Amino acid sequence: MLAPERRTRADLIIAAILVAAVLAAVSVVWLRSDARGTTSITWEGATSAPPVAKSVPDTLAESWRARSAATAHAVVIADTAATADGDTVVGRDLQTGDERWSYRRDRPLCAAIGAWGHIVSVYNDPRGCGQVTALDADTGARGAQRSSDTDNEVRLVDTGTHLIALGDTRLEMWRSDLVRTVEYGRVDAPVNPGAQPRSGCALLSADADSGHLAVLEQCSKEPAARLTLLDTTPEDSQKPEEFASSILPAAAPDGDAQIVAVVDDHTAVYLPAGPDGGARLEVFDGSGSAVDRYELPQVTKSGVDTGPAEKFDDLLLWWTGTDTIALDTEDFTPLWTVQGTLGHGSEMAGSVLLPVDDAIAVVDPVSGEIARTIEVDRDADATVSLSVAGETVLEQRGDDVVALTESGRR
Repeated sequence: MLAPERRTRADLIIAAILVAAVLAAVSVVWLRSDARGTTSITWEGATSAPPVAKSVPDTLAESWRARSAATAHAVVIADTAATADGDTVVGRDLQTGDERWSYRRDRPLCAAIGAWGHIVSVYNDPRGCGQVTALDADTGARGAQRSSDTDNEVRLVDTGTHLIALGDTRLEMWRSDLVRTVEYGRVDAPVNPGAQPRSGCALLSADADSGHLAVLEQCSKEPAARLTLLDTTPEDSQKPEEFASSILPAAAPDGDAQIVAVVDDHTAVYLPAGPDGGARLEVFDGSGSAVDRYELPQVTKSGVDTGPAEKFDDLLLWWTGTDTIALDTEDFTPLWTVQGTLGHGSEMAGSVLLPVDDAIAVVDPVSGEIARTIEVDRDADATVSLSVAGETVLEQRGDDVVALTESGRR
């Protein structure tokens, strides 16, 4: 019979050293991990979509407000309104503004947007605005996550099927599980050298439908902006697949060309007045060929990011920075214009609501006529964009979200 093994003092010392090393390694991982800098408080209450408004209220007054500098539009999904400011995303009761859930990280927020029943939050890290988490709108529970090399500022564009994260030098497109489908522009230490068709270009604007991604970019030594049309789902996300790419007609030096909308395989681009003609909306097909042109008033931008047009039933509503232009969803024909709007509009009870000075204009979607206005007491001059959920109108006023209801009831 073998004698039982005996542990010597040296064995015990070695074992202690190994345990200490493991604990130290675990501590280092924990100290450096994202989990250490994250506080997530979820909510288990019942939620339901608010009933659809049957009419537009005669009066609107403030029922609550909260700061939300990281959103471009008020974010509302079912009866949860989400605000994003500083380092925290908060899910709020639509009616009262009371906090339901919150998600905080020890990093600054870059942007947040509602998509696919989630609040997609983007945080900054040493590689840019690339720490992304999808939060369930009802509970605040964490869903899909991703991390990327990005620019230090990004704009999020919801195309319906994908999200676009657009920086000045780099673009990514994500599907609902936050898997990247397209990487375009600047690539640090590329895995596939030469996969990008161009380098050193400034990305100006972008939009997409389910199959076509349109990017407007200004490349060095080129006289005007370039329109590039890409596949939204190439075989390899790191190897963009182009349908077409061409330089647009030269624009005036102070002009501001912009992608307005992508529908099917057609792209509408706003071109300011220049040597090749007055301000117009030019339509390009899937091969990059110009197929239609519509004259427009010269747009005077206010130095704000207007983003692409938003679809409401049979209309595309494009806020130019000063006015709102309604376009046909099939061929981009301009239908009507409401001048002097402050931001993006929304839809309520069959009418289009547009923010104007000290009021909300109630607009007939067919004629563009203003049926009436609802006075709104705004305490600051700022860009105003509208979202509607049931009988509640939410205004993104600069860095604040303000909920408006009839008589301001809570």
